[in-house]
Amino acid sequence: MKKVEAIIRNFKLTDVKEALAQAGVKGMTVTEVRGFGRQKGHTEIYRGVEYGVDLVPKIKIEVVVPDQDVEAIVATISRMANTGLVGDGKIFVHSLTEVIRIRTGETGESAV
Repeated sequence: MKKVEAIIRNFKLTDVKEALAQAGVKGMTVTEVRGFGRQKGHTEIYRGVEYGVDLVPKIKIEVVVPDQDVEAIVATISRMANTGLVGDGKIFVHSLTEVIRIRTGETGESAV
């Protein structure tokens, strides 16, 4: 099993979520996060005063999938989150050693 984490633009969440559901993803965790990379933040104007925003708001999506589905899930996220501009985000894939469903005690892929 693998855990796929994707940091994407806020307005791309619905597109990515719907595409993942169609790809067979049964559950996901979505978190509002802030960070910076090459985008390096931006400037905004509030009441006529310009100020810098160093940490850009993003969305982090986390899904756990069987090894054989990883490539398709990564491709789906990449396709749906892409705008072609700096700041589209990143995708991270982690190996999982164990998953346990708290309610039933199920382990492995059946716990997902």
